[in-house]
Amino acid sequence: MPEVPPRRRYPSTIGGALYLLVLAAMATGIGITWQAHDWRLGIRVVAGSLAAASFLRLVLPQHDAGMLAVRPRLVDVLLVGSVAAALFALAHNIPDQPA
Repeated sequence: MPEVPPRRRYPSTIGGALYLLVLAAMATGIGITWQAHDWRLGIRVVAGSLAAASFLRLVLPQHDAGMLAVRPRLVDVLLVGSVAAALFALAHNIPDQPA
């Protein structure tokens, strides 16, 4: 009788579950920005979720990183962290426009 492979759980790593949380936070930030409530808050939420993803990629082992691991660890952390820092800086420094 052929051996049946074990049933796979989704997501199969802790990094996969954390990746879904990062995506949910990013979707929330984009929703806040899109609804024109407070675009600065929405961009800060997106930047915060990217910063969290960068930190998680730094601390999680390779086999547990799941979808957070796309490139080598240092490249992932630097690229995602840089985008997060740039978004924080832009949200803070762009002046308000007159209505």
